[in-house]
Amino acid sequence: MLSQKPLAAVRQRVVDELRERIVTGRLKPGERLVERDLAEDLGVSRLPVREAIRALESEGFLETPSPRRVVVRQLSRADVEELFDVREALEVLACGLAAERAGEAGLARLAECLRDAGRATESGQGPRIAAANNRFHNEILAVAGHRLVSTLMQPLGGRLAWLTGQNEHWEDLLAEHRRLYEAIATGDPDQAKACALEHVRVNRAVTLALLFPE
Repeated sequence: MLSQKPLAAVRQRVVDELRERIVTGRLKPGERLVERDLAEDLGVSRLPVREAIRALESEGFLETPSPRRVVVRQLSRADVEELFDVREALEVLACGLAAERAGEAGLARLAECLRDAGRATESGQGPRIAAANNRFHNEILAVAGHRLVSTLMQPLGGRLAWLTGQNEHWEDLLAEHRRLYEAIATGDPDQAKACALEHVRVNRAVTLALLFPE
C-alpha cells in the first residue's frame, strides 16, 4: 500500500501516478479531480493527494477554475506555442552541447535509446512509443551535461511529453530522431543545432495541426 511509505515518498508516488495518467490520456483535459476519490483509488490519505494536486498545478497540468474544483488543464494554442518556444531554445542548446561532449559512451547510450524507440514503434503501442522517444530526449540532456539546462527542462518535461504523445506520426518521428542522432554523432555542434531546430519546428507544426485543426 502507498500509505505504508513515508509521507514524502507517498506524495511523490501520487504526483508521478497522476502526471502519468494525464500524459497518457487516462485523465483528460477538463476532467475533474476529487481528492476523496483519488485517495481511495490510490490507497492513501487525502493529505498526499492534496499536496500532489498543488505540485501538479505548479507544473501546469491542473488548474482551479473555482474553489474546491480542480480539473486537468486544457492547454490553449498560446500555451503550446510558448512551450515550444522554450523547448526550441533549450533543446537546440542541449543538442549542440551533446555533439561536443557525447564521446563513445554517450553515443552508445543514445543509440540504445533509438533501438528501443524502433522496437516500440514496431509494436504500434502509443504510450510505449511516446515513452521511448521521451527517453531519447532525456538522454540527450544527460549527454549534454549542462545542469542548468536540465534543471530548466525538468518542470516542462511532463507537458512536453504530453505534447509528444499527441503526435501519432511515429515512423516520421523515429526518422527525425535518427537524423538528430547522426547530427550529434558528427561532433559538429552547429550541425546538431541546425538539425535540432528543424526537428522542434516540424514537431511544433504537427502538434498544432493535431490539437488546433482549422
